[in-house]
Formats: sequence, C-alpha cells, structure tokens
Amino acid sequence: MESYQNQVKEAARYLRRYIDVADIGIMTGTGLGDSINDLETKAAVEYRDIPHFPVSTVQSHYGKLIAGILNGQRIIAMQGRFHLYEGYSAFAVTFPIRVMQAMGVHTLVLSNASGGINLNFAPGDIMLINDHINLTGENPLIGPNVDEWGLRFPDMIGAYDPGLIRIAEKASISNGFSLQKGVYVGLKGPSLETPSETRFLQRIGGDAVGFSTVMEAITGVHAGMRILGLSTITNINDPDNPVPAKVEAIIEVARQAAPRHAQIIQSIARELADYGTD
Repeated sequence: MESYQNQVKEAARYLRRYIDVADIGIMTGTGLGDSINDLETKAAVEYRDIPHFPVSTVQSHYGKLIAGILNGQRIIAMQGRFHLYEGYSAFAVTFPIRVMQAMGVHTLVLSNASGGINLNFAPGDIMLINDHINLTGENPLIGPNVDEWGLRFPDMIGAYDPGLIRIAEKASISNGFSLQKGVYVGLKGPSLETPSETRFLQRIGGDAVGFSTVMEAITGVHAGMRILGLSTITNINDPDNPVPAKVEAIIEVARQAAPRHAQIIQSIARELADYGTD
C-alpha cells in the first residue's frame, strides 16, 4: 500500500505542472468524452504520459486527462476510464480518484453509458444515480486502510449527494429536458446480461446496469468527496423481448446525450462557484 501511495503522489506531482489544485473531478464514460468540450483547457495530457496511470483500451475512451477552468472552478476531467473487465485491479481502476484527492478535488462527477432495465426508460434518457448495487465481487478498499485518505468503514448511505442531484434537476428544467432517477447495478463484465440475469437485477431494485462507476464511487466516498452520478441509458434490456446490443449504436446514443451532460456539469460548476462547496 505504501508503494501505491507513493505512485499516487508521483502522478499528482506530475499533473501540478499544469494545474496546481482542482475543485471538481469529472470522469466520462463510453461515448461521453465530448461532454467537457466547454472547458477552458489549460492542458491535455495523454494517460500514458502520467506516471503509473493505467491506459484505456476501450473503444470511444480517448485516454486523455484535461485540466482547465469551467465557470470559475478548476477542473480535472478524464476522457475515458478503466474497467475491471479490462483486467485492471480495483486499485488501478480507482487510481485516478486517488490522484484527484491528492490534488484537492472535493466534488466528483461520474458519467457512464448503461443498459436500462427499468422498462419505463428509453434510449437516450439520462438517469441520475441515487444509489447503486455492487455485484462486481470487488471493493477498492480491501487491504490496509490509509487513514489520511479516509475512514476504515465509510458509510455508503448518502453516496450520491442529494444537493448535487437537485442542481442537476434544476439544470435539466432550465435547459428543457427531463431526467430519470434510479439505482445503478455494477457488474464486472464484459459479457452482457442473460434475460434471466436481467430479471434478477430488476427484482433486486435495479434500474440500469453497467460495468463501471461503483469502484470510483466507493473510493470517492472514502475520500470525502461529494458525488454526482449520471448514467446515459443507451438501450433497454427487456428480458421478455431481448434484442442484441450493438457497441456502435450504444456509443452513438451516448454521444447524442453528451451535450445534456455538459449542461449539467456547467450548472454544477456555476453553483459551486456561487455558493461554495457546503
């Protein structure tokens, strides 16, 4: 663990060449890299150039870290994330969150593309994550606790910040679109769900399912960050009428939702700049 801590510090030192401290961290998922186009960019750094950073291997994940300013807030934004199904450990998947923590990030926006299992949803909807179910079999906090990073047993009751959810809802109303709200189920992947698995996920309370986000959210809670989760529903998983999901179609639906993600992110930065982080 000491080696991991040192790697985090070394990566943060490298990034301070471009941005000394940051207020908001943003992690974009499949097809959502363009949701940060309004950022006043100060630097764009390839993941492979950052010490100890993993490298994205997934289609539509650009593999760049962007440092800049948005509505007066200092931003670190990741265009692309890492997944357990790529073979990365939970520590590697959440390495960027620890680097953000080292750089002072207090608010974390996590976006993803997911399959809708709530049959009232439609492709293209954005779901505000108000809770998650971790079915990955992994946890990024396993092992010795680093007390300076957070508590040994962090409480996950309020993992997704109600105040940030309210800001997102206001942003959707003012920009003329609606949002869904629900529970995100995190699986390890990469195989998609069987119809029977989808029925199970529905019965335990899931509204959307995907292969990311829960590792980062757990780490963010441990780090004391406020978290907003935005999940783009790219397809609907109806177990009684199953339709194969095509990666290209999923990416296209997510790309079309990116401007709405951007409007929500802009509102978050504006409100935090106006009223502070409390």
